[in-house]
Amino acid sequence: MRVPTSVVFLNIFVIVLTCMSSIQCEKEKLGEEELKSQKFPPCAACKILTSSFKKGLDKTSRGKFEGGDSAWEEDKLGSYSRSEIRLIEIQENLCKDVERGEVQCQSLAEELESQIEEWWFKHQDTYPDIYDYICIEKTERCCPKDHYGPNCTQCPGYPDRICSNNGKCKGAGTRKGNGGCFCDKGYIGDICSECAPRYYESYKDEKTLLCSSCHAACDGPCKGAGPKDCEKCAAGWYMIEDKGCFDIDECLRSNDICPGNQFCINKEGSYACLACDKACNGCTGDGPDMCVKCADDYHKKDNLCINSDLLGRKKQENLARYLTYFGLCVATCIILQRNVYAASVIGLLVAVYISVSEYMIAYSNVQDTTTNMDILGPA
Repeated sequence: MRVPTSVVFLNIFVIVLTCMSSIQCEKEKLGEEELKSQKFPPCAACKILTSSFKKGLDKTSRGKFEGGDSAWEEDKLGSYSRSEIRLIEIQENLCKDVERGEVQCQSLAEELESQIEEWWFKHQDTYPDIYDYICIEKTERCCPKDHYGPNCTQCPGYPDRICSNNGKCKGAGTRKGNGGCFCDKGYIGDICSECAPRYYESYKDEKTLLCSSCHAACDGPCKGAGPKDCEKCAAGWYMIEDKGCFDIDECLRSNDICPGNQFCINKEGSYACLACDKACNGCTGDGPDMCVKCADDYHKKDNLCINSDLLGRKKQENLARYLTYFGLCVATCIILQRNVYAASVIGLLVAVYISVSEYMIAYSNVQDTTTNMDILGPA
């Protein structure tokens, strides 16, 4: 028995689709396994573990009496809040909510099981946050906030002016890092206490330094926000004594600054070249009225470069329009011989139609021009 070709192709399609689905599922499975197997530094791993534990605390915060009065629960069922039953419930789901590093989290949970139980039963009052007890105090995997390194040294400017409040302390909160300052944009120095080049002190007191960006006209340091405060002018600007930096109009300096069929537009500190209108062969600006010469198949008329084919079409359109007007007038005259009143109304409508048509044509564009405004950049 011969199997129809359509059935064969259908089976092949199903097999291919099944294989592709299996491959995709396998890739997704591998991706999930990679995320679960991801490993973090000691402090980060401890944070993940304690964060998962805190989520367990939130989920079991009302125990098995959810929906009741919380004050009554605390008074009558307070034993549950620190009971072994609640701890077991939290530990059963510990790390299951972790997407990245679940395997490491579970391994660490087993390793620190006794310390977690010790905190649960003995140290909750002294250390309300399990992170402080497990990660900082007991296992010494992390440092307190704004401390760094093996000995948890204070960051520069501790406690209220870390890196002059203009940067971050490297290794803060971990047992790593050297405590150096990673400065925010616009600040430099060992403790981020100076303004970077192209920035100036816009405000400063005993506790605060605010650095703001110099004007685009400045090349290097400046004393204020405007172009007159520049110590040196950037490219595209020139210095006038006692007045500061002024923009150079590159378009006035040379007629050949833009290549090909383009014209120049001045910008602050630079310039741009834009394509001429398609009607132009060289231009001084945008539009068919700014052409130096007309492009091929275009002719000058009333200071505009007009397409020759368009002029021919216009002549044909004009002839057709006038013939239409003539036909309307002839029809009105024929009607006049039979009905003067109807002919008067129709004649009035024809006159209005012709007047409005001619008015609209007189003020319509002779040519449809499309301006190409693509910025091509300086040569």
